[in-house]
Amino acid sequence: MLTHKDEEQLNAIGIAKGKVELQLENFAKGFPFLNVIKPATVGDGIIRLELSEVDDLVELFKCFEGTITKFVPASGAATRMFQNLHTLSEEFPTKGMESFSDKGTDSAWSFFENLDKFPFYEELVATLNKMGLNIKNLLEQNDYPTIIDVILNSHALNFGSKPKGLLPFHKYQDTIRTAFEEHIVEGAQYARTANNAVNIHLTISPEHKTGFEKLCDDVLDRYATLHGVKINITYSEQKKSTDTIAVDLDNQPLRNDDSKLIFRPGGHGALVENLNELNDELIFIKNIDNVAPDRLKPQTVLYKKALAGLLMSYQSLIFDYLSQLMGPEKPSHEFLLDALDFTINELCVLPPAGLNTADSKSLCEYLTEKLNRPIRVCGMVKNTGEPGGGPFWATNRDGSISLQIVETSQIDLSKPKEKAILEASTHFNPVDLVCGVINLYGEKFDLLRFRDPDTGFISTKSKDGKMLKAQELPGLWNGAMSDWNTIFVEVPSATFSPVKTVNDLLRDEHRS
Repeated sequence: MLTHKDEEQLNAIGIAKGKVELQLENFAKGFPFLNVIKPATVGDGIIRLELSEVDDLVELFKCFEGTITKFVPASGAATRMFQNLHTLSEEFPTKGMESFSDKGTDSAWSFFENLDKFPFYEELVATLNKMGLNIKNLLEQNDYPTIIDVILNSHALNFGSKPKGLLPFHKYQDTIRTAFEEHIVEGAQYARTANNAVNIHLTISPEHKTGFEKLCDDVLDRYATLHGVKINITYSEQKKSTDTIAVDLDNQPLRNDDSKLIFRPGGHGALVENLNELNDELIFIKNIDNVAPDRLKPQTVLYKKALAGLLMSYQSLIFDYLSQLMGPEKPSHEFLLDALDFTINELCVLPPAGLNTADSKSLCEYLTEKLNRPIRVCGMVKNTGEPGGGPFWATNRDGSISLQIVETSQIDLSKPKEKAILEASTHFNPVDLVCGVINLYGEKFDLLRFRDPDTGFISTKSKDGKMLKAQELPGLWNGAMSDWNTIFVEVPSATFSPVKTVNDLLRDEHRS
């Protein structure tokens, strides 16, 4: 199926032939659904911290003297954020005011009804004035397409092509902050090292790098002085070698007009390779669009520190067990059973049915394998109907059962039992992670070893009027971290304020 010229193309972009052949096999056979056992709930896989425990964990985190990075996936453009405006712009020339038939909170109607409340309103007005246009006149004349054109397109504000991180999110009395700036301010309050350095790593698209660098030139010194820190911003791009091949509906490779294979980005799961190249001991992960204004930051900062303190606590216990499991002397069988109890009751890892707990050698090997791996503490918010993944107990490839963040697409909803498990879920994954990525000896884990390749998924898309099938790699906090030790903690809903559509900026949690 692959020609010699195909192999030359693969070599040029750094993709192994065997990887493409495996992807084609995945298209043909599909990915298996995950065997979910039950939802993780408070007291059964999710920890609910008392306020006194939160304070104790925050104090523990103050003792951390290692290196820290805040990792922010920030490569996506804001195109989907403005979908309601794109739709109105297409429909208005023929349907006129009937285009506003949907007047819900996420509609274009609501957008224009509240236009002056958006943090970019003054910038929009000033841009229109420079073009000889008046916002009041345009609204009175129902000239919505002109306003949309100025907001979205490259000759003006160009919000439709900018990344979310560079869009105005919050308006303060004397300034307006982008989402990226809010991450800087937030990171300065919980991700600073013992020497007052704040390291923030963004994954970006290459076409957006100049914009981020310019913003840093404009604001970084001010925020560093304000918070008494040194701020280090680094960037990386999703590697072309993580792209996946596209196929037609018959699972045959798609080619362009030059007969070259067509590849597509492998989804956020590809970013585990970027994460793997960071050399810090503790890594916070949070999406670019999940930020709150200053009045709501204290609770976010408090729980971020508490999650990090909890990770330190668990990591210390794990290292204590590993020091004996991997030490020069054979551990007693009594110790092995105690370590097994820890993995079951504290780490929520249930052993496979075939594990012989009477065999000390086999039990020691099993425990070493389960404990000697990266650890993540994941904040979970109560489910309020947001689309996305959540916390579940699921079966692993080796027959063990552990805590996993599972996307809806990974569950076979055609089966009543699995559908009922999903519907019984009480919590949602807001992508609020603290990761410990070093082993007992202070060495960095190779994170690529802890992925489950069977947790990718296939989607059908349209490009240039033709249908194609695309393949995404195991998600960053799903299959890419499948073999990590996982702790779920309930965090307040106030720590989760994503901006998926532009109208989300009208919510109370985005009013400064």
